Parts: sequence; structure tokens; C-alpha cells
Amino acid sequence: MKSPSLSVKTHRLNVNGMTAALLRKGVLRQLGQLRHGQLVIVEDGERHVFGAREAHLLGEIQILDSAVWGLVAANGSIGAGEAFIHGYWSSPDLTAVVRVMVSNLDVLDAMEGGLARLARPFTQGLHWLNRNTRKGSRKNIEAHYDLGNDLFQEFLDPTMMYSAAQFLSADDTLEQAQLNKLERICQKLSLKPTDHLLEIGTGWGSMALYAAQHYGCKVTSTTLSREQFAYTAQRIEAAGLQEQVTLLLQDYRDLTGKYDKLVSIEMIEAVGHRFLPTYFKQCAHLLKPDGLMLLQAITIREQRYEQARNSVDFIQRYIFPGGALPSVQNMLQIVCRDTDMNLLHMEDFGLHYARTLRLWHDNFRGAHGRLAELGYDEYFLRLWEFYLCYCEGGFMERTIGTAQLLLAKPAAINPPLLGRFNA
Repeated sequence: MKSPSLSVKTHRLNVNGMTAALLRKGVLRQLGQLRHGQLVIVEDGERHVFGAREAHLLGEIQILDSAVWGLVAANGSIGAGEAFIHGYWSSPDLTAVVRVMVSNLDVLDAMEGGLARLARPFTQGLHWLNRNTRKGSRKNIEAHYDLGNDLFQEFLDPTMMYSAAQFLSADDTLEQAQLNKLERICQKLSLKPTDHLLEIGTGWGSMALYAAQHYGCKVTSTTLSREQFAYTAQRIEAAGLQEQVTLLLQDYRDLTGKYDKLVSIEMIEAVGHRFLPTYFKQCAHLLKPDGLMLLQAITIREQRYEQARNSVDFIQRYIFPGGALPSVQNMLQIVCRDTDMNLLHMEDFGLHYARTLRLWHDNFRGAHGRLAELGYDEYFLRLWEFYLCYCEGGFMERTIGTAQLLLAKPAAINPPLLGRFNA
């Protein structure tokens, strides 16, 4: 398999020694404002310590190339990620570095100012080009999910679930935790054999197969990823469920019919802020008058939502083009304003995602050799290392979370098992 070429469009700033020293000084001055946790920067054998003296959260950065200072000064946190990809710095615990920075959001915000503001129109322009129209959505999905099934098979568990797992005990494996999630979703929806379940966002087919095999219901599932479509079609055929599970390669906006239940697991992040009303209106339209919808979403802290929707971060720039995290309040406002659905139940389990990501990262690091043989180059591997640790740090510090929302149409009766999930 030929690796997708990684295009990290950066270059060393062509500056003289005095300017480079000023850029470095400026970045270090900003880091001097750290108040939570401790960050140690090691450069040419010299240690610079920032933050609290007595700190439980410790991060360390080893500077390998002075070009890092220019990238950070010119492009803020995106520049820091680009510098990591190029090998300009490393860390014995990358997640800890992310956690320290995320726990000092005022400092992180300041680093997005200064010279970094000059790059903002460029990154925002690129993000606008990736908006999730029908054509744009297909292109954005292909950019991530069609990187190759072999890539995802190397770090996901056998269920091939690429979303937060739910660990119900300290001994749960990643696979068991993913099965826990599938079971809880089915129970929250009160699935029964007579139901027709619609899934928006197939992934690699585990939700559709689990519901069909364990609850006997009919399932229709749609995806925009050709790789996922082909993989899931094989799984459906191997399980002999062709008459029970229908697989579509179709945009959610083009779906028709009426369904008893609807599930969408971490697909909403690919909808985009502009199209959230369209998404929820369509979901409500596709449900019968007594229908239920289970939505699992990665969410951003409400206090950061407006800032996030008007900016572009490393993930949007290099991992999920067109991606956007909603807030819980934002989603519920849209549901109440634009649909006839209401919230029956909500569960937040963001720390479970941190554990999920840690296990994915462990698997990914263990697969470096095999991925290199498959054609994934050093830059690509470092990009994904940064991505996984970046996300884990965000969940650990609760700047982002994971929520399951159970929404109901007006004629729906409260699911009898719902009380089991109340705290």
C-alpha cells in the first residue's frame, strides 16, 4: 500500500541570529506566565523551568533544533505541532506537555497572538474551503477515514471502534470497553427485534452488526468513506446479515424513510457549526413520532465554544479538515429551537476517552515498524503521535469531553431501562 503523502507546509524562518534570539526570548517570556503544573525546557544542556515549583503535573520538552522558536512564534500552537512533526523537539511524555499547556489556557491564548495572528487568515481560509457541503463532506471524510484500513487496524481493538470506549471496571480491556459502550447504547435505545435502527456514520460496522446480532433488529447504516463501506460490507456478508443490515454510501442529508431508532456515534464532529441545524432537523424528520435518537459526541467546554468556532486548531488543520466540536448547550439549543425532540438522558464520560486514547497510543507506538513497512513515513507517524497525545491531554484536563445524549420525539415513552444509567 502506498502511504498518503503528508504535507506539512512549513519552512524555516529565514531570520538572522538577532531576530531568532528575539523570537526565542518572546516565546520563553510567554511561558514564564505558566501558573499551573510545571514545564521544563532542555536546550543545549541548559534547563529552563516554568510554572509552579511544587507541581504534580510535570512536562518536559527537549529542543533538538532552534527552528522550533520561529514556528511557535509565527503560528502558535499549530506551529508547535508542526515543529514536533519535523523533529525540532521531543518529549518523554508528550501528553503531560499538552496537559500543562491546556491547564494554562490564558498562556496558550496569548501564544496565538503576536506574530501568530498573521497566520490566522490563512488557516481560517483553508478551513472555510473545507466546509461541509455535500461535496466538501465527502472530501473531508476521505482525507481521514480513507487513509487505509490497515492503518486503523494497527491501533484499534478487534471491534474497530474509533470512538470513546466505556470502562466499567479497572480490568476492562479496550475491546471489552468498546463492547460495553455498544451494549449501553442499545439498552438506552430500548432496541427490540421489531425496530428499524438508522445509523448515521457507519465506521467499520460494529454498531450495526452488534445491534442486528444481539437485538435482532433491522439496521440501515450510512457512511461517506469508501474504505469503511467496503470493509463493513465484507463483515456483513461474513456474518450472513445481508437481509438484516442495509449499508449505504450516502450523505445524511439525502436519507429518506422513517425509523424507530437512530444512532450516531461521533459523527457530529464532521457536520460543522454551520450545518448543525440541518443535521438535527434531518434526524428528527427521519424518526417516527415515537422515535428515539442516541447521539455520542466529542464536546468542547461551553466557555470555549465561541472562541473555538472562530478559530482553527492543529486537529482541524492536519487531522480532521472541516471538523468542529459542538458544546452540549449549543446542541440542546438547536434541538429545542429547530426540532420537536427533547432530552431524556445525558451521560458524560470524557475521562474514559482519555484512557481509550492512551491505549490507542500504546498500540500505535508498538506498530511503528509495521506501519513503516506499509509505507507510512516518519512525518506521518509523528503527526499521529502528536494527534493522539494532543487529544488525550485535552480530555484529561476536561477542555473537551464526551457525551451521550438520548433524544426523544413527542410520542416516545421513557425507555424502561433508562433508570439504570442515572447516577
